[in-house]
Amino acid sequence: MKKVWILFTLVAFILFGLAACKSENASEETTAKENIKVNDEGFPIVKDPIELSMMAPGTGLAEWNEMPTLQKYAEMTNMNFEYITPPLNDFQTKLNLAFASGDIADVIYGAGTSNLTPAMEVDYGQQDVLLPLEDLIAEHAPNLQKLLDERPDVKKSITTIDGHIYSLPTVADGPTSSWYKGPLWYNGKWLKELGVEELPKTVDAFYKLLQRFKTEDPNGNGKADEIPLLDVKMNSSRPWLLGAFGMKEWGIEEVNGNVRYTPITENYKEYLTFMNKLYKEELLDPETFSQSDEQKKAKGQENRIGVFPDYYSFFTTGETEEEATNNPMFQPLTSSVSKEAIIPRSPAIQRGTFSITSNNPSLEASIRWVDYFYTNEGYEFLNRGPEGYMWEWKDEEGGEKVDREIPEGFNSEEDYRGTITPDYGISTPTISGPIEGRPLSEFDKFIASETEEKIEPYAEVPYPLVYLTSDEQKKANTIEVDLQSYVEQMEAKFITGVEPLSNWETYVETIEKMNIKEYIQIYQDAYDRWADS
Repeated sequence: MKKVWILFTLVAFILFGLAACKSENASEETTAKENIKVNDEGFPIVKDPIELSMMAPGTGLAEWNEMPTLQKYAEMTNMNFEYITPPLNDFQTKLNLAFASGDIADVIYGAGTSNLTPAMEVDYGQQDVLLPLEDLIAEHAPNLQKLLDERPDVKKSITTIDGHIYSLPTVADGPTSSWYKGPLWYNGKWLKELGVEELPKTVDAFYKLLQRFKTEDPNGNGKADEIPLLDVKMNSSRPWLLGAFGMKEWGIEEVNGNVRYTPITENYKEYLTFMNKLYKEELLDPETFSQSDEQKKAKGQENRIGVFPDYYSFFTTGETEEEATNNPMFQPLTSSVSKEAIIPRSPAIQRGTFSITSNNPSLEASIRWVDYFYTNEGYEFLNRGPEGYMWEWKDEEGGEKVDREIPEGFNSEEDYRGTITPDYGISTPTISGPIEGRPLSEFDKFIASETEEKIEPYAEVPYPLVYLTSDEQKKANTIEVDLQSYVEQMEAKFITGVEPLSNWETYVETIEKMNIKEYIQIYQDAYDRWADS
């Protein structure tokens, strides 16, 4: 017993010592945070240079530490970042690993809800990994606070059930702000070759045009190598094609206050039937469910694609912006089950674009760093970079600027811009919109015109931006694990014919056994809360 008592005393002493060290380290860390002098306004943000870490999706056009916009902003702010930028396609996996290990960067930037989901916000917020931002905003981010005061819809959309804000948004205003995803585009060269003067407005007319693309050699090379319609796993074109059958979303959507799950509706069955028809006749690329985005773009640059999705068409075709004005945007379609054309509309608010983690040693400086981009001046700087790259002064005293010619080696201004600023290909924390005093290019005018004609009259928000309670989120997560995987697999099987559509009822019954009624009710309750708030 004496030996046991001595051993117990020794262990207790060691644990006490470790606790004391931990407490001392925590105290030193708190003191270090308090000792960082942050200026209340203007630049620099901090008196003495500091270094933080930032994790963000990389688009591969340039290293972030070499981007002139970030280099200049580091000079302006006295804040330097170590940039951790895994490729966009691999970002979510890397972010999840960082969260799991606890080795998470001080700031998470540009993630968007596809990577930093609302559920992750709530979960990691409650675990104190993501920090609440509303008090920091009120005290140190006047531009953000002004936005939230003037736009209650924005505040409502980024505030979780527990009343906290864990991530900041992109708030969009401009020609593309209503875009749900990058649109579908037609190959203008093919349309001209076949003498097509009016785009299809029904699924039947669309089908007939795809047949012509397949059989009439519109690329003129004498080979039967044309691909009428192409995508990567249907992820980009699906929203536009679902709309032809009366659906706005591949999952939960709201119709006249009622929430439904579209993959078990008769509308969805009609969509699958149509897509299966296209696949069987090779009007839909046979490699749709196996190819990469790079393979898709390679086919576009070989002039082998008739209809394809991308943010701008020249991202796929490799053309110049001027040439891309000949590629018209997809015209929303009607069908036997949907007499009125409909497509999904973006709420023009993208969540998850900027979060501060518990590892961050300078919270005030971090919120001040991002606050600048919620001004017109800050957005212009983020979007167009510093003087001497994309623009220069024509009359600095009068505030007049002119665009500079893009250097050789770039197909478009967008390609060049992606090397200048991180505000390319990802959602960044800012208020985006037209830049005052900058004349619109012919391509800008084309995009605005196509959007006004092809999107604005038909677009509706599928489901508002809501947050779930912790209990709701746990139940929804449990259901979604198997549900989403099953629906995704079955879409590919139904379209490719691996699973015959005669098994539709069995498919629906399987989903019903996955607690789909409870799942729908969760989102109905969340919608009702949102509508009443």
